Amino acid sequence: MRLMRIAIVGTLMALAIPLGAQADGDPAAGRKAAETCLGCHGIKNHKNIYPTYHVPKVCGQNSQYLLDALNGYASGDRPHETMHAQAATLSEQARQDIAAYFADKAACGKGD
Repeated sequence: MRLMRIAIVGTLMALAIPLGAQADGDPAAGRKAAETCLGCHGIKNHKNIYPTYHVPKVCGQNSQYLLDALNGYASGDRPHETMHAQAATLSEQARQDIAAYFADKAACGKGD
């Protein structure tokens, strides 16, 4: 019985770990595609003017999370007018490249 519990827990843990949970993108191409993104996300402690909020740090984030966020903004499933306007103009490959760029701390900086 104990061995079966261990096997079940091990299987569940293995399923919970996202294997290959990285966007298939090119960080070098992403740097070029992310030039507009850096206007807000590349400035330390940047705050949007209206409505006033802290712009989130994206350097060093998980690439799959970034890709999911960009896809959500592009489709409108994730509401934010500015991000929708930006993401909706990008191809799927450009979104993957941007996600790969921001996920690579060596490429996008130290996350400051």
